[in-house]
Amino acid sequence: MERKQLVRLIQDEVVRRLRSQVSMVPVAVSNRHIHLSEADQRVLFGDAPLSRLRDLSQPGEFAARETCTLVGPRGAIEGVRILGPLRCSTQVEISQTDAYRLGVSPPVQESGNHEGSVGLTLVGPAGTVVLSRGVIMALRHIHMTPEDADRLAVRDRETVAVRFGGDRSLTLGSVLVRVSPRYRLELHLDTDEANAALLRNGDLVELIRP
Repeated sequence: MERKQLVRLIQDEVVRRLRSQVSMVPVAVSNRHIHLSEADQRVLFGDAPLSRLRDLSQPGEFAARETCTLVGPRGAIEGVRILGPLRCSTQVEISQTDAYRLGVSPPVQESGNHEGSVGLTLVGPAGTVVLSRGVIMALRHIHMTPEDADRLAVRDRETVAVRFGGDRSLTLGSVLVRVSPRYRLELHLDTDEANAALLRNGDLVELIRP
């Protein structure tokens, strides 16, 4: 190999590695959880407000001490955490494994989109709520600030892919980009997606632009 070719190969590899480092995004693994409306919160827990257990990584969001039981046609899952703050409509986010256990078939959708979603029953200490809709498997997505979006050369609502190595290296497509000054840079995956690649909270993945 000529010296000029060797230098070019080295330069290309250095550029590739630098770009890879710039495009790294931390992972946050989302276990099953519930976002409640104010009306449903009162039915399930009475007049007491949600009590904060710990802050979550996204600014303003928190895990509450309160939990519910999910009841589906085939089974139940106890101790499902409520996340705050309250929303205008109740949403339950589960994995495919959870769906099999409960006997429901939720669609893969962006958070907040309940069109065509399914229902189940929530059981709390003060009452029961029967949902006709609002149960989804959350579309995998990346939260980022406008500054992150500029650095990563992506736009709000754009679809990208992510790639990670290791013993179960995997590339995942159909990752929605969500941009807001209120966000913190994170890729959100459910437990099934994370387990498929042996990913844990804080691991880094490479964002792949279209």
